[in-house]
Amino acid sequence: MEYKRPLIDKDEEEEDIELAAKRVTAYDASLECKSESENANNIRQSTRPQTGSSLSHRKAILILIIIVVLSLLTIISITIWVIFIKKAETTINVSKINKWKENAITVAGEIEGGQKLNQLDHPCGFFIDKDKNIFIADRWNHRIVEWKYSAKKGQIIAGGNEEGDRIDQLSSPTDVIVDQQNHSTIIADYGNKRVIQWINQNQQILIHNIHCWGLAMDNYGFLYVSDEKNEVRRWKIGEYNNEGVIVAGGNGEGNQLNQFISPGFIFVDEHQSVYVSDRENHRVMKWKKYATKGIVVAGGNGQGGNLNQLSKPRGVIVDDLGQIYVVDWRNHRVMRWCEGDKEGEIVVGGNGIGNQSNQLSYPTGLSFDDEGNLYAADYRNHRVEKFEIIL
Repeated sequence: MEYKRPLIDKDEEEEDIELAAKRVTAYDASLECKSESENANNIRQSTRPQTGSSLSHRKAILILIIIVVLSLLTIISITIWVIFIKKAETTINVSKINKWKENAITVAGEIEGGQKLNQLDHPCGFFIDKDKNIFIADRWNHRIVEWKYSAKKGQIIAGGNEEGDRIDQLSSPTDVIVDQQNHSTIIADYGNKRVIQWINQNQQILIHNIHCWGLAMDNYGFLYVSDEKNEVRRWKIGEYNNEGVIVAGGNGEGNQLNQFISPGFIFVDEHQSVYVSDRENHRVMKWKKYATKGIVVAGGNGQGGNLNQLSKPRGVIVDDLGQIYVVDWRNHRVMRWCEGDKEGEIVVGGNGIGNQSNQLSYPTGLSFDDEGNLYAADYRNHRVEKFEIIL
């Protein structure tokens, strides 16, 4: 049987070809649309990660800026503190290296001791008021003498009626302070074992039966007195009808930290700490308020002339920075110590015993005026010396 190919109409064949062509064209268009859609998706997909990366970069930059600002603030703060500390250290160092002229000016008395108003006889403690008037315990003349600023002679304001125990007499006064509120003079009347007050030639015994040597007054209305019973007591000013309160010592004679041997001059700072010249222990002691024992702030290494030693110290005063100035009696000099230092330094004197302007002879009392000039009672030269500060 002969296979016969079906007959196809020519028009149908052309139509089939045309349909086939259309299908191909439609397929190609579909591919093209799909390609564009995929490209759009690809573009969107590639754009999203790019936006996240940009935010991360911005966050990193912001964090970096914050870190830099905080670092700068820290550096500035540290710098300010360093400058402040350095300035404070410089202030302390400037104060510590304060110096005084080697040669003193005699502001009271003469080398030749005597009873005249231009003379003194073994001056001991003294007081300088705000006008630079000097009130001197003229010990062996048994009187208190006031020398006005730049005066050539003094005037007697207490005693001067020969030695005695009458109310108008004194016996070997060792120290004097002036209560500038009522213009009264308070005196350690050593030989009569009493503390006495003089106001315009009127006298009142404040404290009886006390072997007093040094006096001090604080800013809180208390009077302090050192007693050769090896203690320091204080009284509320105006309330002397009691035994006072022991603020240093009071534990008998000895060299322990809670004892003294012959306490002499005293100084009280703004915190009511009491500084005491512990004469026979050759040291200066500091007793803080309410303390049961003191600490050694100068000397304490036996009697001697080395820079870490004192020899029977007398006058003591402390400046606003806590530097301690002490009269080194038998070494004929004034020394400066800082609390905690192993040794002190000589500020005036120290040129041997003598009566030259750069020498002292057994100095006793010590003080400063408001300008920082240093004064010392030159005991055996019968004068008060002023050492001018070097600015």
